Amino acid sequence: MKRDSGYLHAVDDVTFSIHKQEVFGLVGESGCGKTTIGKTILRLYEPTEGNVIFEGKELSRLNKEEMQKTRKSMQMIFQDPYSSLNPRMTVHDIIAEPLRIYRICEGKELEERVQELLQLVELNSQYARRYPHEFSGGQRQRIGIARALALNPKLIVCDEPVSALDVSVQAQVLNLLSDLQEKLGLSYLFIAHDMSVVKHISNRMGIMYLGKLVETASKEELYSNPLHPYTQALLSAIPVPDPERNHQRIILKGDIPSPINPDAGCRFYKRCQYAKEMGELCSTVTPELKDVGSGHMAACHRCTI
Repeated sequence: MKRDSGYLHAVDDVTFSIHKQEVFGLVGESGCGKTTIGKTILRLYEPTEGNVIFEGKELSRLNKEEMQKTRKSMQMIFQDPYSSLNPRMTVHDIIAEPLRIYRICEGKELEERVQELLQLVELNSQYARRYPHEFSGGQRQRIGIARALALNPKLIVCDEPVSALDVSVQAQVLNLLSDLQEKLGLSYLFIAHDMSVVKHISNRMGIMYLGKLVETASKEELYSNPLHPYTQALLSAIPVPDPERNHQRIILKGDIPSPINPDAGCRFYKRCQYAKEMGELCSTVTPELKDVGSGHMAACHRCTI
């Protein structure tokens, strides 16, 4: 007899918007649901509930043919630059593949477009006939970026695009993404677990914890006035280069609760330093994401009462 052990809600009641030519940074620890959100937006994962709306279209209602047309405007840069590129294809074929699938161009025009994309991501056009194993991690990620740009998308989901790279290379790739965003008028959903990386590139930021969005605000507001205790803990963990600066680290105690059939109330309350002063409210009532002023949203009873 098959036993039902419960359901894991990887993403639960998450709502946010990304404006045109904006970078929305999504931050949270590993396993909180960031990548699931990105892949669900592109329908690489099929949503079980809720709505994904892109330029007025409800994506979950589109059939296969309609979704294929819409995907020209929505692309993804994957986290691992080593496994995301086909090792049996040359750089030229990797970048040209979406152009061939959508029959955008062929022949000499295709060659010129591939060369243009390589130059756009600051790679030598002579690299087109090489294979992925001949490149460094940073160069491979540039190839992935060129592939994502091939169809002139409007929205790109960047799934931790620099987490697998060395720090010096991270800065180069981040600066490239920023330049491309301004030059081409792109919108990014930038997923990461490093707050300093997200601050560098984002206009607005969202903080996730255990499948839920707990706070959103502009990056300036979030850094100067973090409201949710989890956001405060994340910001306190950022290394400070000045050893004489007074920097107090917030150490979270307790274990992360199970995402399978979680308890009622706030999912963070067992690790929250303010939960005792709020009484039973935090352990029994799930906080809603509410506007506390100037578009700053927080899901915390202490912040919104």
